Amino acid sequence: MLLNACGEPEKKKNPTETKGRVLEYTNTLSFLSADGEVVSTLRFVKADNEAERNQGLMDVNSMPSDAGMVFYFDTEEPQSFYMMNTPLSLDIMYVNADSVIVNIYKSTTPFSSKTLPSGEPAKYVVETNAGYSISNDIKEGMKVRF
Repeated sequence: MLLNACGEPEKKKNPTETKGRVLEYTNTLSFLSADGEVVSTLRFVKADNEAERNQGLMDVNSMPSDAGMVFYFDTEEPQSFYMMNTPLSLDIMYVNADSVIVNIYKSTTPFSSKTLPSGEPAKYVVETNAGYSISNDIKEGMKVRF
């Protein structure tokens, strides 16, 4: 099982620094209902190498409501994330190689070191603002389309 952080431990920053990282959301994905209809569209930043996956949303203090990050892995296998150094509460969705959402963690706890395992093999992990999955009626078993 791979353990990935939404931010690896780093040196402490000056507590007066609040701006954080600003991301450019240049990709889109759609969440599909059981009948293949688009339920919601998400703009996202792609994290497809080790450095980007390790940084994740660390030090990102805000995101637009229709934005997030998608982690791409070379192989489909059990994944596990945690919220170390991540100031935002997130919804974390594990997606298998067939683009099916296999597990969703809703409204995660910022800065937590608690592991959030996928439960099933996953090739992608979608992170959104907390509440995104509820407000857009995203459920396990739905598909995503890149």
